[in-house]
Formats: sequence, C-alpha cells, structure tokens
Amino acid sequence: MLEIKTALQIAKPKAEVYNAIIDPEQMKHYFISEGSGMMDEGKTVSWKFPEFDEYVPVKVLKLIPNKLISFEWEGAAGQNLKVEISLAEMPGRTTLVKVTEGKMAADDMGIQWFGGNTEGWANFLACLKAYLEHGINLRKGGFDFMKE
Repeated sequence: MLEIKTALQIAKPKAEVYNAIIDPEQMKHYFISEGSGMMDEGKTVSWKFPEFDEYVPVKVLKLIPNKLISFEWEGAAGQNLKVEISLAEMPGRTTLVKVTEGKMAADDMGIQWFGGNTEGWANFLACLKAYLEHGINLRKGGFDFMKE
C-alpha cells in the first residue's frame, strides 16, 4: 500500500501554524482561493483551488488544537482518503509540520495519485512556510498553466 508522508519545519509557534491551516481566510494566502468556513470537528467544508473550477469537500474528522488536524477528502477513483497534519514543537519556538495521506494500492492509479499528491503536499508545506515566515504567496500564478 502507498502512503504519503512529508514534513517541513516552520519558524513559527504551533498555535500560529494551526490557525493558518484551519482558517480559510489565512489559507487563501497560500493554498486555496476560497473556503466555505473554518475547519471544525465533524463539519464538512469546501475548498476551491485557484487552478480548478470545482469545489472539494473536506470532512473534518478530528481537531486537537495546536497538535492535529485530521480530515477526509476524495482521492483517486472516488476513494475517500484520510489526511493527518500533525504539529510538533521544536527548539526556538519552531514547529515541525508532518502530513500523512493515504493509503492506496500500488497499482497504476495509486502510483499516479502518490506522485501527484506527494508533490501537492510538499508544495503546501513550502507555501505555508513562505506565508507564515515571510508573508509571501508562492502559489499565486504558480499553477496558471494548469488552467489551459
């Protein structure tokens, strides 16, 4: 089975990182173009990405403030996949952000999903870091080529 695992350290405290992930008004500066509301346990929100027209439903499974964000969304072939974003305090009031998503069979569809979503989560982490540490939106214009 294939499972995505990626991580990046961000030079901000856990509370600041956590809020930037659950709040669509902050997410609009680095990840999505629209969100239907704050992530809240048991609630389904929708996210729209700048390079796509459709809205993606995100079912929030569990929130542990400043520690864990767990949700489910549709992956390849309509399969629901669980995503967990964990936050760990590191020295110097920095935060290690770990993202796990999966699992899918190691077939052609699974391998395509694994490559695309691994790239997507690495981009999410880089964009989150640039936004929180420097106020930069790396995603803006970065995927315009996908609209054509």
